[in-house]
Amino acid sequence: MISVKNLKKTYFLGGEEVHALDDVSLSIKEHEFVAIIGQSGSGKSTFMNMLGCLDRPDSGEITLDGTDILKCKEKELSVIRNKKIGFIFQQFHLLPKLSALENVELPLIYQGMPTKKRREKAVKALKAVGLEKRMNHKPNQLSGGQQQRVAIARALVGEPSLILADEPTGNLDSRSGKEIMMLLHN
Repeated sequence: MISVKNLKKTYFLGGEEVHALDDVSLSIKEHEFVAIIGQSGSGKSTFMNMLGCLDRPDSGEITLDGTDILKCKEKELSVIRNKKIGFIFQQFHLLPKLSALENVELPLIYQGMPTKKRREKAVKALKAVGLEKRMNHKPNQLSGGQQQRVAIARALVGEPSLILADEPTGNLDSRSGKEIMMLLHN
């Protein structure tokens, strides 16, 4: 599913050279559940952004589901992000003027899915994360944990082959966290 070879990424912060990724290599098979752990500033988010086609390394190789993503043009990367990758960001990135249901529908809109089918899939995804009674609420009307669940539903709704999650249970109690991890596993 994923092959990463000799990935390097260096940033320059305040005149100082920071090696966010230094010769990282790994393979992840289909259906594997992998956690990347490390201290703050160790390159976890940088690595996730590389896998998610949001950033490019200085050198190395990344193959995602048979595609060399470093050879893809931005338009191709956009299609890959939309159809193959579900993102669960630490900061949620929900659009404040949209309801939970509309936020979950967004990736399906970009895929060009017809309204009726898109709505059905979004409702199903929100039910799966326990938010069937909060679908029409805007993000500011939801708790942090509920916003996290909306973000998870949005990541899962398009049935991506890869889910990239940055602390997906960070704002949930332990019971809810276990439920979400089971949902992601399934």
